Amino acid sequence: MNWSLPESVEIAGVEYPIRTDYRCILDILTDLSDPETDGQGRALAILIGLYPDFDDIPPEHWEEAVQTGIRFINCDGEEAPHRAPKLVEWEQDYPLIISPVNRVLGQDARSLKHLHWWTFLSAYQEIGDCTFAQVVRIRDRLRRGQPLDRSDRAWYQKNRHLVDFKRKYTSADEALMKEWGGG
Repeated sequence: MNWSLPESVEIAGVEYPIRTDYRCILDILTDLSDPETDGQGRALAILIGLYPDFDDIPPEHWEEAVQTGIRFINCDGEEAPHRAPKLVEWEQDYPLIISPVNRVLGQDARSLKHLHWWTFLSAYQEIGDCTFAQVVRIRDRLRRGQPLDRSDRAWYQKNRHLVDFKRKYTSADEALMKEWGGG
């Protein structure tokens, strides 16, 4: 068992440093959720975002580097065998997440020069009852087709902008909408 926070990973028997600050990982996760990013783009987002010495990794080891990167992002866990329903959009939800994370940490994560991703994620998993938890709970109920009780319905109606995922459009979609709108 390794009790420390990793600052590097092993790929094909060679140690490579990784970017471990939570902001770097959130940037990678944001890139991964871009509708214009295909499989190769997702792999590159991980490789370029996570490995400061990406150019030193031989191309024949890139696939292993991607899988190792996914394991790191998942706190040394394997990639999920099936895709779980999306309940969190890191970029959209960040303003709701950071305050309870700060409460758990006892300090403002944004003011820290470096906060390891695993430490950030540990704090995130302990945020407890807060606005963000309510947002996720309502998203989950809606996703499952479960009815909302009266208070949840009222809260959802006032806070749809927090609960509903903002639609991300490809540049082609945006160009088409602009054409239709006469802009």
